Amino acid sequence: MGKEVRIFAFGGNEVSPVGLTDEKGKPIIPDIAMQWARTHETSKHIAKIVEAFPNDTYVITHGNGPQVGNVFLRSEYSRPILPPIPLDVAGSDTQGAMGYMIAQILGNELRARGIYKTIVGIVTQVVVDKNDPGFQNPTKYIGPSYTKEEAEERMKKDGWVMKLYKKDDKGNEIWRKVVPSPEPLDIVEFEAIVNAIEAGFIPITVGGGGIPVVEVEPDEEGNYSANYGIIFKDGKNAKIYRGVEAVIDKDLASALLGTMLIKWAKEHGEDLDVTLTIFTGEDGAKLNYQKPNQVDLRYLTLEEAKKLYAEGHFPPGSMGPKILACIKFLEGGGKKAYISLTSKYLETLEGKAGTTIVRE
Repeated sequence: MGKEVRIFAFGGNEVSPVGLTDEKGKPIIPDIAMQWARTHETSKHIAKIVEAFPNDTYVITHGNGPQVGNVFLRSEYSRPILPPIPLDVAGSDTQGAMGYMIAQILGNELRARGIYKTIVGIVTQVVVDKNDPGFQNPTKYIGPSYTKEEAEERMKKDGWVMKLYKKDDKGNEIWRKVVPSPEPLDIVEFEAIVNAIEAGFIPITVGGGGIPVVEVEPDEEGNYSANYGIIFKDGKNAKIYRGVEAVIDKDLASALLGTMLIKWAKEHGEDLDVTLTIFTGEDGAKLNYQKPNQVDLRYLTLEEAKKLYAEGHFPPGSMGPKILACIKFLEGGGKKAYISLTSKYLETLEGKAGTTIVRE
């Protein structure tokens, strides 16, 4: 492996433009051309980083929220003629499509600069605990919006768990499907990721946090029941998995990947320097976000980050999971974690932008 392993966790803004509206203020769903263009902009910044640190190793992870939402929207419109798409399959669909998009555009950008690296997308399963508390109280909103009446029909007909999302400007209730967001525990394809890194490739992995799967326990006869009635017999303590309806936070999955790489290196007699960078739409973490007394947090120790997180300074729907992922990564052996804009990564390394969190 290279001198340093740099894990880059792309936010949704790195692949698909966000916050677009038409002349009437109506949200615009980015089409494929817009997503390609945005990915190209991101790839230019990543290529500059690779140029600056040519001997390092790179791993890319990414979110997939908007893309999965589009898959579900298509699935809803095609209900009369096609069966609905389960969440784990939707996740795998987007991993493949986004892996292709990132690999092609970043690969082209690197080759245009005379840098020849193979970039490979790895469809990745991430193991969660079937008894995770998140399964008892689903909180992650996914997919399109529904009226209260439509939501009641989905809950009755399809067994969905749905919750009130918000009310529109006319007071009408907007409901959406909610699914669990369990903690990631293991990565099924971890060996493939390591092999790709050792071959000098840039793997794209744990897309969208990974496809959530649980380990299946055998019955008294040693048979394993997976999805859709598929039975595996006499597994001899085999690891058998099945997909579940859930969404894993991609930053937490990226942190897990980093700690697993560090552990793997130690087991093989290596002292691997791994950093985690979470790219987001903000120039690092802030205190008192969007208030008159907003403060940029350029440098934090692990203990300072834990204290601020425990005090509730970071919203759970935005910066909170990113800070938590950095904490878990550093506690798992990482030395430095960054929260940055892709355009300001090199400045972040100098302490002039973004947020740097160190284990001290």
